[in-house]
Amino acid sequence: MVDLTNQVVIVTGAAGNLGSAVAAAFDATGAKIVLVDHQSSRLHAFFPTMQDQKRYYLAEGVDVSREDMVNRMVAETMTRFGQIDILVNAIGGYRGGKPVHETSLDTWDTMFNLNARSVFITCRAVIPHMLARKSGKIINVSSRAALSGSAESSAYSASKSAIVRLTESISAELRDAGINVNCVLPGVIDTPQNRAAMPKANFAKWVAPAAIADVIVFLSSNAARAVHAAAIPV
Repeated sequence: MVDLTNQVVIVTGAAGNLGSAVAAAFDATGAKIVLVDHQSSRLHAFFPTMQDQKRYYLAEGVDVSREDMVNRMVAETMTRFGQIDILVNAIGGYRGGKPVHETSLDTWDTMFNLNARSVFITCRAVIPHMLARKSGKIINVSSRAALSGSAESSAYSASKSAIVRLTESISAELRDAGINVNCVLPGVIDTPQNRAAMPKANFAKWVAPAAIADVIVFLSSNAARAVHAAAIPV
């Protein structure tokens, strides 16, 4: 069992299928957890036992594609806990189903704002606090789709590929400062939404959110202290 007692973890997209599994996995480590979600009430519904405990900060109504909201969340985290040790960017989403010539600019912008811009903004806000302590772990969630393009998912694939390149660049900047930056590349995640969208698929071949969360917790631990700029398939 990984022990992260007295470590402070920020998890974006905490009310999502993957984010909630990540939050539960970190909860088992004893870490202090900042749960971030863009809606104003989902966190209280998902984590009712956490809302009145000092070990948790439920940061609701935070759009992580907006710099001002992220900066306020990070400032409040520092006020409450005095440090940030781990950042997990679990937020993300998919929109596709059309070839490039039929893909709207709204779809393109939505995918890059949700999947890539959010990672850039949250990392930029958190990194100075990690540099001050000369330690930290950043884990970004990309996708197997980042490795190669496929038909009718250009915006999604490109945005997830951007996360891998961003992870590599940040790692190159921070590894000598004692900060590990890595990402994970899930395949199809076993969620109710994906089952509904692909009812004839073999669900046994899909990856469970809890399995991805276990890899993220490992990358947050001291056991991964020598791992930098990795893009790990899960």
